[in-house]
Amino acid sequence: MTKFLLTVHVIAAIVAVGPVTVAASMFPPAARRALAEPGDPRALETVRLLHRICRVYATVGVVVPVFGFATASSMGVLGDAWLIVSIALTALAAAALIAMVLPRQEALLEAAEADETGEAAADESTETAGADKATKVSGATKTAPDTRATAQLAMYTGIFNLLWATVTILMIVRPGSTTGA
Repeated sequence: MTKFLLTVHVIAAIVAVGPVTVAASMFPPAARRALAEPGDPRALETVRLLHRICRVYATVGVVVPVFGFATASSMGVLGDAWLIVSIALTALAAAALIAMVLPRQEALLEAAEADETGEAAADESTETAGADKATKVSGATKTAPDTRATAQLAMYTGIFNLLWATVTILMIVRPGSTTGA
């Protein structure tokens, strides 16, 4: 049973956490592009898709710690220091994703969508009014998007990814393990 639980835990980690780490890393430059080119529907669709991947796979990722606890219980290692540290780091990674990454992605996506709406309004009225609206909504104009928000998101995403990498290393190395790993 332990081998089955461990297999499901590892596959769930690869399938659920992997896409989040990749999509979240791709999001800041894609958002920068969408904010810089508000009339580009492909850029906006890319940002929407990356955000959707992050949201959906973050939800699916809940199975990773569930099977992790089941595996640890089956192996009798629930009290081991490396596992307790892994659990704490997993909780921090989840908190970073939920509190810092996803909300900022949502805000940047809304800003990019507002810029697109501002672009349509500019076509109907004057170019200056549309640019002013885009500046008020997203802090960006067509030529100079506010990269501070995307840089901050990239930093939080890096923290999230670093936490998961550390958990992965702890799961493989398992300090104090008697299995020789």
